[in-house]
Amino acid sequence: MARRRFGQNFLVDGAIVDAIVGALAPEPGQVLVEIGPGLAALTHPVVERAGHLNVIELDRDLAQRLRADKRLNVIESDVLQVDFTQLAAQLGARRLRVFGNLPYNISTPVLFHLLEQVNVIADQHFMLQKEVVDRMVAAPCTAAYGRLSVMLQWRYAMDNVLNVPPSSFNPAPKVNSAVVRMVPLAQPAALEPALLSTVVRVAFSQRRKLLRHSLGQWLQDNRHDVAFDLQRRAEEVPVADYVALTQRLGFTPSSSSPR
Repeated sequence: MARRRFGQNFLVDGAIVDAIVGALAPEPGQVLVEIGPGLAALTHPVVERAGHLNVIELDRDLAQRLRADKRLNVIESDVLQVDFTQLAAQLGARRLRVFGNLPYNISTPVLFHLLEQVNVIADQHFMLQKEVVDRMVAAPCTAAYGRLSVMLQWRYAMDNVLNVPPSSFNPAPKVNSAVVRMVPLAQPAALEPALLSTVVRVAFSQRRKLLRHSLGQWLQDNRHDVAFDLQRRAEEVPVADYVALTQRLGFTPSSSSPR
């Protein structure tokens, strides 16, 4: 039975499962980590291909059930408490392949948690609320473009690989879902992530107004004298421009965390 407090919606559509596993394309020898395996709809076909799989499951009863399969290394934990850098070291892996049907109520915190540890990630495949995926891959000058778009596109190449209707789950959620592929960029722009987060948060705090009312004021208050076109709205500024501004600003101790 799905538990509301865990945000559980179990995937039950075999055709969708096959499509997701096909997009993931697991192979023997790869170090794979599944977040929230639930009733193992993805777990079983993936471990059949890979031979071994690490799974992170918070639900104690489901974790106990998963331990019956000796091909699974079950990590009973809240994913937000898992140190993926440490996990990679424990598993003897340089990079982890991470996937799962993320609980929609914590999907954004999970994405930022993994962003902080992206250096040990080979790729990520996640089922998410379609609205969130749309925001992740959004282009400038669109309603979906925002802080999440900038923070993730700075570090990942992403694409929506599959749309999933509510009928594919039990219980059926009230929203549409999608599967996103996230591949860390080989040579991302070097910057202070916390500072980028602050710049973008301030910029989008008044997204309907010109940046001179938000980011411009912040730059002035923090005595940052840099050239930047503030006669634009936040949603009109490409990721590359936010990145370039952050690089010019450098590190400031007052920067907030990426969350």
